[in-house]
Amino acid sequence: MIPLQYYLIASTALLSVGIFGVLTRKHVIQILLSVELILNAVTINFVAFSLYIIPERPIGQVFAIFVITFAAAKVGVGLAIILAIYKSLRTANIEDIRLLKW
Repeated sequence: MIPLQYYLIASTALLSVGIFGVLTRKHVIQILLSVELILNAVTINFVAFSLYIIPERPIGQVFAIFVITFAAAKVGVGLAIILAIYKSLRTANIEDIRLLKW
């Protein structure tokens, strides 16, 4: 059985890369992918702690399915918004999208 620390290290690495991507990227698609990495880190934590705390009950796996469903819905809505902005501005750069503020 894989120790819990390995799962936590992998989750921390994914979370760090995701936060770095959200804070430093200027393209909206790259920011959405970074948010996906953050959600994957959360999913790993749910499953790992579920396996080590209550191995008989799949509580972490159920939460992971909810996180995956939320991520799929987020991607659908996010891409629709990005396509609408790209259609009007012909760019997906965050700096250009900020010009839409009142």
